[in-house]
Amino acid sequence: MLSVLRDRTYRHLFTAQVIALVGTGLATVALSLLAYDIAGAAAGSVLGTALAIKMVAYVAIAPAIGAIADRLPRRALLAGSDLIRVAVALTLPFVDQVWQVYALVFVLQAASAAFTPTFQAVIPDVLPAERDYTRALSLSRLAYDLESLFSPALAAALLSLITYNWLFAGTTVGFLASAALVVSAVLPKPATATDTDSARGKATAGARGKATAGARLFFATPRLRALLALNLAVAAASAVVTVNSVVYVRDHLGRSADDVPLALGAYGAGSMAVALLLPRVLDRISDRAVMLSGALLLTVVFTGLGGITAADAGDWRWPALLAAWAAFGAACSMVLTPTGRLIRRSAPATGRTSAFAAQFSLSHACWLLTYPLAGWLGAAAGLQAAVLALGTTALAAGLLALRLWPSHDPDRIPHLHTGPFRSPPARRAETPVLRGISTEVTGPPRHK
Repeated sequence: MLSVLRDRTYRHLFTAQVIALVGTGLATVALSLLAYDIAGAAAGSVLGTALAIKMVAYVAIAPAIGAIADRLPRRALLAGSDLIRVAVALTLPFVDQVWQVYALVFVLQAASAAFTPTFQAVIPDVLPAERDYTRALSLSRLAYDLESLFSPALAAALLSLITYNWLFAGTTVGFLASAALVVSAVLPKPATATDTDSARGKATAGARGKATAGARLFFATPRLRALLALNLAVAAASAVVTVNSVVYVRDHLGRSADDVPLALGAYGAGSMAVALLLPRVLDRISDRAVMLSGALLLTVVFTGLGGITAADAGDWRWPALLAAWAAFGAACSMVLTPTGRLIRRSAPATGRTSAFAAQFSLSHACWLLTYPLAGWLGAAAGLQAAVLALGTTALAAGLLALRLWPSHDPDRIPHLHTGPFRSPPARRAETPVLRGISTEVTGPPRHK
């Protein structure tokens, strides 16, 4: 897996991603403490609103960035996003009003919404071989999981020596280092449309058309429609872990606060284990089989979690919860890790940034739905009701994905450019036709 780090450009970009993730993790801890200083006992509501603002920024900003990304130098866009995050991190220690926190969180997450899809769209050009790209996706998954474990530990160690305001300084250093690494990398030029395609694009696609091009690609492509359903299944599981872990550990099981990181760590460990195994698995097994199996596993784990939740007593419940969280992490990784391969195969090279921006936006729209459902329903009706609702959501989403994703799915899809979702009648069923995306045949159909 580490062989892809021999590529200098990818090595710089991956290092930039890791450092930026650590900076974001430190900012999350510091923001929690800042909210407590400003709002006291109401800090939870402040953070909940900040999380909602984060999701709204992701859903709204990513498609807009996807619409203009092809007009901007990618290196400048990535580094500029980092510098905006630097400016926010430098400002946060000086705020003393809740509304200021909300405004800065929106700007911070808007910059992240610009950075992440652009970064994801660059990697297929840096590593064109699918075997290398698959290993890069696994490394990226590992980076996210390790950050969720490492950043809180690093923050705790630093807080024993300094006040939390200095954590924002660590965030600033992280984003500056990320920007420097991006600038030092020589990025390949993005694919460009032909003159004919450009003329058609100008005639048929306005600003709104370009902003929605990625979403229209998703709704026009069967396997990407299935991916939308899989995103919802993953969001249902991750919402239970993210929102209700502390409730399970502290209230339902009556354990100490020190056990909350252990539960979250079990989720990360399951995800990392699968991310390490998947590159070899995907060399032999199709993305469809792996991702749909992950969705099925989510439903099985929800069933087990229902049993844990229904039990009133028993020492077995704690190790069972850790096993359930690890299984959730493994199942989510089975769905999320191959996602980049799916988008890369489904989108023309000139539309990749729009496609990755759509995935970023639409997947976070799912979390915007499931996070409040897990929190509000769990608080109002109890954990069992939340598990039932979210488990049913995951099951329905998994069955929908199975129905939407054809069993005989070509690796490459021809993309025609004949207008907004219009194609010759003979090919209407299998060919997505997108306004504002260039004509490109990405390869002959090959059935798995």
